[in-house]
Amino acid sequence: MPETLNSASLGKPRVRFAPSPTGFLHVGSARTFIFNWLYARRMGGTMILRLDDTDVERNTDASVNSIFEGLKWLELDWDEEYKQSERGELHRRMADTIFQKGLAYRDFTPAHTGDSERSGAQGTWLFNPGMRELSREESDRRASAGEPFALRFRVPREGGQMIRFTDAVYGEQMKAGADIEDFALLRSDGMPTYHLASCADDADLRISDIIRGQDHLSNTYKHVLLFEAAGFTPPQFAHLPLLVAPDGTKLSKRRHGPIVSVTTYRDAGFLPEAFINFLCLLGWSPKNDREQMSRQELIDAFSLEGINRANAVVNFKEPDVGPTNVGRALLPANSLPEEAFDAKAVWLNAEHIRSLPIEELSQRLLPIVREAGFNVAPEKMLRITPLIRERIKLLRDVLTAADFFFVDRLPPYDPSELIPQKGDAAMAKKVLEKARAVLANVEFKHDPLDQALRAAAQEFGIKAGQMFQPIRVAVCGRKNAPPLFETLEVLGRETTLARIEQAISRIL
Repeated sequence: MPETLNSASLGKPRVRFAPSPTGFLHVGSARTFIFNWLYARRMGGTMILRLDDTDVERNTDASVNSIFEGLKWLELDWDEEYKQSERGELHRRMADTIFQKGLAYRDFTPAHTGDSERSGAQGTWLFNPGMRELSREESDRRASAGEPFALRFRVPREGGQMIRFTDAVYGEQMKAGADIEDFALLRSDGMPTYHLASCADDADLRISDIIRGQDHLSNTYKHVLLFEAAGFTPPQFAHLPLLVAPDGTKLSKRRHGPIVSVTTYRDAGFLPEAFINFLCLLGWSPKNDREQMSRQELIDAFSLEGINRANAVVNFKEPDVGPTNVGRALLPANSLPEEAFDAKAVWLNAEHIRSLPIEELSQRLLPIVREAGFNVAPEKMLRITPLIRERIKLLRDVLTAADFFFVDRLPPYDPSELIPQKGDAAMAKKVLEKARAVLANVEFKHDPLDQALRAAAQEFGIKAGQMFQPIRVAVCGRKNAPPLFETLEVLGRETTLARIEQAISRIL
């Protein structure tokens, strides 16, 4: 009896995320990890991280670091970790097992060594009859003589045999064996191909459910053949709809640049929990169509049945870098404006920010402020945070929403902003001079400040708003700012009076 891998027989699933370290962590790859992780955690199963790093020419340390950086930021763990490059002997054993059963053959034809099986998908080549029908004796003789060869799988072609599997997302799938090329298991240099290495590792690691991108759906026919040839019942397959750009093209590192990199979202000020929430809603939906969801809520709600078949659009706006794409990939992540990101991602992030306790949000904002060069004490940041929580959508917005709290002296601003509605420069000057006198003696707490400044407005016979606007602009440098009295409390008497003095000198 073949060994069974599926989750139904094992009780608890074993799933894997198997990225190839040939570039930064792609948002589509991150979503694949997240869906595997949610499935494992929901079912009490095992999450495996396996670096498929056998493409030596394209793998880079920077790519490996990007994968780990991105996953570390997402704060999602895994239970076991492997490197495919350290498992070559296992791959060759599986190839030999299949060969000894007569289900693979040596191909000595130079034109069809290496990865040439890719051409079969275009109908240009399926197999070389001379190699497929070569006797075992002749094959052994030529191999013993040192003639290079690729080892190819002998795809069953006779009798109209159909290769079938049931995908958890796309349903029943079938393809005639006669339409599948005799794909390589080992290249002419003895290195395993992706198909062999992936299936050998999945079998050895007892992977029960393979959850991966829809672009791998066509590979699955080959993988079913490999599992069965090696004596394993294939795992359950679930293929995820692709993430596409607004124009319908597949998200590409080369074409779309930093907007598809996970670390771009980290550096832009997204919360990891909000980013996970956003990615989950691209191609999956909970039964009650909720949108804002915590990590535990996602675990509780996740199921393969909720995955959609249609590709999911990431509605980003590409940064304008001129008439061509040259240079896009060189843009620093934090240079992307908020409007470059999918509006739903930004909205979800703002909702998650508002859901954070003040203390936790303050702790997340403080490193951003300090990295920008402002030596702000944690106690002060804690007082500022509730004043701006409703005013920021991304964590980095703290640098614009609260910048006037961090500087000793305000940068230049338009003095006309000091003039209140239905007022003039004389009124603005009069208000600020009165505020200077009042604020020199009042207690710097919300209620005393409120009472004193409202009384001053009443004394002048002007509306409270006409009193407050010049003061707000004087201390913040702009009209759009947090509530005035709470702002004055945080700034303190000395800073407030100094800024009012500067404002008076600016009024013409």
